[in-house]
Amino acid sequence: MPPTLLTYLLLALVAGSGAASARRHRSPANLTASGNPVYLWPLPKNFTSGTQTLTVDPDLSLDAQGPGGGAAAVAEAFGRYRSLIFSPWAHAARSASGAYDVSTLTVVVASADETLELGVDESYRIYIGAAGGVSSIVGGATIEANTIYGAIRGLETFSQLCVFNYDTKNVEVRYAPWYIQDEPRFAFRGLLLDTSRHYYPVDVIKQVIDSMSFAKLNVLHWHIIDEQSFPLEIPSYPNLWKGSYSKLERYTVEDAQYIVSYAKKRGIHVMAEIDVPGHGESWGNGYPKLWPSPSCTEPLDVSSNFTFEVISGILSDMRKIFPFGMFHLGGDEVYTGCWNVTPHVKQWLDERNMTTKDAYKYFVLRAQEIAIHLNWTPVNWEETFNSFGENLNPLTVVHNWLGPGVCPKVVAKGLRCIMSNQGAWYLDHLDVPWEEVYAEEPLAGISDAAQQKLVLGGEVCMWGETADTSDALQTIWPRAAAAAERMWSPLEAISAQDLETTVLSRLHYFRCLLNHRGIAAAPVTNFYARRPPIGPGSCFIQ
Repeated sequence: MPPTLLTYLLLALVAGSGAASARRHRSPANLTASGNPVYLWPLPKNFTSGTQTLTVDPDLSLDAQGPGGGAAAVAEAFGRYRSLIFSPWAHAARSASGAYDVSTLTVVVASADETLELGVDESYRIYIGAAGGVSSIVGGATIEANTIYGAIRGLETFSQLCVFNYDTKNVEVRYAPWYIQDEPRFAFRGLLLDTSRHYYPVDVIKQVIDSMSFAKLNVLHWHIIDEQSFPLEIPSYPNLWKGSYSKLERYTVEDAQYIVSYAKKRGIHVMAEIDVPGHGESWGNGYPKLWPSPSCTEPLDVSSNFTFEVISGILSDMRKIFPFGMFHLGGDEVYTGCWNVTPHVKQWLDERNMTTKDAYKYFVLRAQEIAIHLNWTPVNWEETFNSFGENLNPLTVVHNWLGPGVCPKVVAKGLRCIMSNQGAWYLDHLDVPWEEVYAEEPLAGISDAAQQKLVLGGEVCMWGETADTSDALQTIWPRAAAAAERMWSPLEAISAQDLETTVLSRLHYFRCLLNHRGIAAAPVTNFYARRPPIGPGSCFIQ
């Protein structure tokens, strides 16, 4: 632990020594020292606060320290957040005296390693105080982290502590001095975006990624391809994107690489998915041989080696784009009836004495082998586990969606699990209120500590049948924020809050923050998500 942090820890333990205005206070899990809700989302793991108000210099400068402090990603993130904190005219309104409590933000990063992988250290510590106070001898603001990604998470929290005062036209940090020690509860905190049912321009995907970073979500599950369209360029099989809705609704290799790079700068992984064999109809627009027959366009033809050659080519090309260690192979909703009525497929099954269920298993396991050969960990929807869990590769991550109670069964078998119970975390279910999203617990029904570690986390899913550029962000937000806090914050702190008072006011505040940042988050309390307000009113009570 760096000496500077040790100093801050000692200062954080000093409470009640001196004037009340400088008193530090260890608060209940969701309140400041003054008894007000903590308007930070998601709620930090540990913090202490005080009763002072500090001013922040509109010319706030970055003092980057440590082996990783000089990384371009840190400087870029600082620049982004400074733009979010201060209005464009802030410099012109700067006090002539130049007397500000916080003029420099020191960011200390212990490691120069910029590798982004599941489980990367996202922890950080923040200290903000005024010099010369009774319980603070160090002025200014400091973020300390072990990695650049922890520093980026810390910058988000710092930005949420900075509030514009419309009377003084200053940016302030209230309830200082602050000491915050924070880290996520789960390593995998995901959002699925479906670009097959409706195409999203790259700029819209960037908005989604930005908004994810504001809530500290860290995995964009890019459901690129499905039965309706195949919008991604695959150089090895260039006719595949003939399955796109139009030539103007496609993603080039360069588009995908740019999205991955953009996400990485915000500490966000991109997990791609091709959903095989049951959601592949669009593939046959470019290569009709992938269909068992013109009247049986999915599941893909299990009897043809060409099918697996194409899958291998797709995955090989995508491996050059997506460095994340996990790849989603789908495997859900496989209706195998037309395999039995397609003569050449039926003959293939009979020659091997296989049922269609056997063929389903054969297809999934063969696709897994291809992914594993490319050094990917396969992720599959839960039907694969429900149908032949004992045959899945031990590396498999099972993705729950059909209902509760699946992850306990998965981890009992020694496999890992991601929770996305559709009854609570499918965002296209517009009648699910935020309270139910917030209450959904990934570890429900799992008491064994070793098995709990096999739950990687969870994911909210923005399926695209009824969402496109016009309404995606207001469908995602603010309900996704409820799941984000569930996956980041300590269970004890979440459980201690009263939903209808403390949590609701904090969620209102975060929704308004998203709106201020240009994210079209819908009102919190609408009966149907993404609907506009029912009448005039404040952002903070809708």
